Amino acid sequence: MYGYRYYWGFDWTYLLLVIGMLLSLAASAKVKSTFAAYKRVRSASGLTGAMAAQKILYAAGITDVQITRVSGSLTDHYDPRNKTLALSDEVYGSTSLAAVGVAAHECGHAIQHDTGYAPLEFRSAIVPVANIGAQLSWPLFVAGLIFSIQPLLTLGIILFSLAVLFQLVTLPVEINASSRALNNLQSLGILGQNEIRGARKVLSAAALTYVAALASSILQLLRLVILAGGRRRDD
Repeated sequence: MYGYRYYWGFDWTYLLLVIGMLLSLAASAKVKSTFAAYKRVRSASGLTGAMAAQKILYAAGITDVQITRVSGSLTDHYDPRNKTLALSDEVYGSTSLAAVGVAAHECGHAIQHDTGYAPLEFRSAIVPVANIGAQLSWPLFVAGLIFSIQPLLTLGIILFSLAVLFQLVTLPVEINASSRALNNLQSLGILGQNEIRGARKVLSAAALTYVAALASSILQLLRLVILAGGRRRDD
């Protein structure tokens, strides 16, 4: 079965998964090393991540977003459901360039939400279907392979495509948030020109994780299409 895909008993489509995994690992290592380097560099303003976030939100006229502390490393996020900007321990009270840059990035999401940034609203709207797609796509696809049911294979691919769509929309949302962050850090005088370069490196490294996640998802989708094509040929 699926003989055309096997070479010496090896299914070559697994290489697509390996490539995706390596891309994700490389991106994760890059963001961790870059953050570690710049969390040792103190900002000249002396503002902590929480203080910088408060200043950016106030300048944007946003007064209903709560800034909280969350445990973990690089667990910072903005929750539009309850308008909470959660900063990790190493960002909330730190005065480093890395901390200030990450805090400003999360403020970028809060500003996107406040201004009705279309890509963010679209991403939020497809979260339910994307979650369903991520959870059901593989079980349905595997069932289709085992029982030779083509509609299940097709449905599995469609559902997984929704998860890929979410990753695709996420990328410009994150890039825009970083762009807003750097503009605010500079225009509000939170970081100097030389310091902006450090913050940009941190945010650029973080953006690579989303690029890697998208690439990994696309490779997985390609593998599903190849496997489904092999089933059709065998039939």
